[in-house]
Amino acid sequence: MKRLITLLAIAAFSLTGFAQGYKINWMTVEEALAAQQKEPRKIMVDMYTTWCGPCKMLDKYTFQNKDVAEYVNENFYAVKFNAEGGAIVQFKDQTFLNPNYDASRRGRNSQHQLASYFGVSAYPTIVFLDENANLLTPVKGFHKPNQLEIYLKIFASDDYKSVTTKDQWLDYQKNFKPEFN
Repeated sequence: MKRLITLLAIAAFSLTGFAQGYKINWMTVEEALAAQQKEPRKIMVDMYTTWCGPCKMLDKYTFQNKDVAEYVNENFYAVKFNAEGGAIVQFKDQTFLNPNYDASRRGRNSQHQLASYFGVSAYPTIVFLDENANLLTPVKGFHKPNQLEIYLKIFASDDYKSVTTKDQWLDYQKNFKPEFN
């Protein structure tokens, strides 16, 4: 009986570890900016809120995907930022905060100044920054791994520099072959 319980415990632990998926190496805005100074790399910012269902789906189904996590960790500094939180952030010689943040409030809160600075108008939004922390673009909404892949790869490869019109973007999408599962 003890052996059976031990085997079941090991199996449950193994399945729990497997279900957790892969991990993106999340950092703060300041940590990503400091890392950029040592080794230039683009930054991907997950602008989320605590109440947002699609944000939770993005975490569970996309950011824990093996292909996504590995690609992000190899090519970007990844920042997870509560777009309605109370953090004080130093970015581009400016201080950003959320002056109307109410820590006792459940659900929706006021938007953080940094989210506004990046033009975030929906959650989740993934904000892409270049190697100098200049805004490339915000990408709104939940994306499955193979849907997010095109954005990750166009920015990591610098292909975005040659895609400057709507027609070029449509061609890029048409010819893009997703590889993520």
